[in-house]
Amino acid sequence: MSDAKIIDGKAFAAKLRGDIAAEVAKLKDAHGVTPGLAVILVGEDPASQVYVRNKGKQTIECGMNSYEHKLSADTSQEELLALIAKLNADPKVHGILCQLPVPKHIDDQAILAAIDPAKDVDGFHVVNAGALATGGEGFAPCTPYGCLMLLKDTLGDLSGLRAVVVGRSNIVGKPMAQLLLKESCTVTIAHSRTRDLPEEVRRADIVVAAVGRPNMIKGDWIAPGATVIDVGINRVEGAEGKMKLVGDVEFETASKIAGAITPVPGGVGPMTIACLLNNTLISACRANGLAVPNLGFDS
Repeated sequence: MSDAKIIDGKAFAAKLRGDIAAEVAKLKDAHGVTPGLAVILVGEDPASQVYVRNKGKQTIECGMNSYEHKLSADTSQEELLALIAKLNADPKVHGILCQLPVPKHIDDQAILAAIDPAKDVDGFHVVNAGALATGGEGFAPCTPYGCLMLLKDTLGDLSGLRAVVVGRSNIVGKPMAQLLLKESCTVTIAHSRTRDLPEEVRRADIVVAAVGRPNMIKGDWIAPGATVIDVGINRVEGAEGKMKLVGDVEFETASKIAGAITPVPGGVGPMTIACLLNNTLISACRANGLAVPNLGFDS
């Protein structure tokens, strides 16, 4: 069996950002509209600081306005809610994102619920979750949305394929299953309590792994020729005590059997910010009654 095709999420995300930048330029020229993304960071979490910095950089590179709000860790929930209300009312802001996790004294569900669903470009608001589940117009969370783009780019029509999503989080697992259902896949959501998990995975044409356990899914769990999307990003100790990133799938063994597979890093990761920018572009178009471009599904 030859090695799997490596799905290059980094290259796909770069192309998507280029397409977004072209659409943003058209919006500015034809309608005087510049999409704006507001990102709120509460506290000094190092990983969150890196994410926010990358989001701001890529937002500006795509020609959008970036509004960063960095708040101290002792900011009250009331102050944070007041800022969100202000951003909800600001017509220059088309997307609002509050970087999680927030400090423990703040209820993250209350914060997510306060964001206007029309500006919830993370796709976490219950209204957008409901729209995704019922086929309405909303925003899909960025990571599963990016996974779907990679799957369609790799396989084309997904109709009738058997998909197993390992993981049931509100951020990835559940919305991923909804997106695959919408594409007429036969979908199973598996998790830590699934009986004979390896056998469930072996039945799948598509495997999406999002459990947060390093190298959990082994190569002999994968059906020959299946397409594997690995959402996991886990830090483990490698050679000479150096930390390295691995996914939820054991890449070395799975890549010998799968037909196509995403690497970690360089697979799903870069797609998340690109899809966040795509959702912000969509929001700006909807807010101004303009046609929404269908980017990411035309390559």
